[in-house]
Amino acid sequence: MSTEQTTPAGGFSYELTRTLDAPAVKAWRAWTTPEQYAQWAYAAPGSVEMDVRQGGAWKAMTVTPDGGRFPLTGSYLEVVENRLLVIGMDVPGKPEPAVMTVELDEQDDHRTQIVLRQTCDTAEDRDAAEQGSTMLLDSLNVFLADGARD
Repeated sequence: MSTEQTTPAGGFSYELTRTLDAPAVKAWRAWTTPEQYAQWAYAAPGSVEMDVRQGGAWKAMTVTPDGGRFPLTGSYLEVVENRLLVIGMDVPGKPEPAVMTVELDEQDDHRTQIVLRQTCDTAEDRDAAEQGSTMLLDSLNVFLADGARD
């Protein structure tokens, strides 16, 4: 995995890049199918709802290893099937959503490069978001390697 952090004038950013051992269509389904997403993204069973289209809403209840539960909500800002998700994540007390970009680039029939980007308001927020995103990508990689079902 490669990691890059920057501090542009507009905030604190990170970028994570991985090569997944799966075609883009399988990685896409893992991100956009509630049943699959719940299996690898630390979501409570039955809590994931997704309307994967520009302007569509999503929600999930994240469960931490110690049993804590955190509701997540947002919308899809841009959707290009099997290639791009721009995801808005609602942040309590903030008028604008946090934005995460997920890009998929199929390398061949069996491998896909995934690039995840996010800009945060503070270095602390960036570090926490990057840690969470790293955990997500690790879990996604294991899920796909274990033969995610279509």
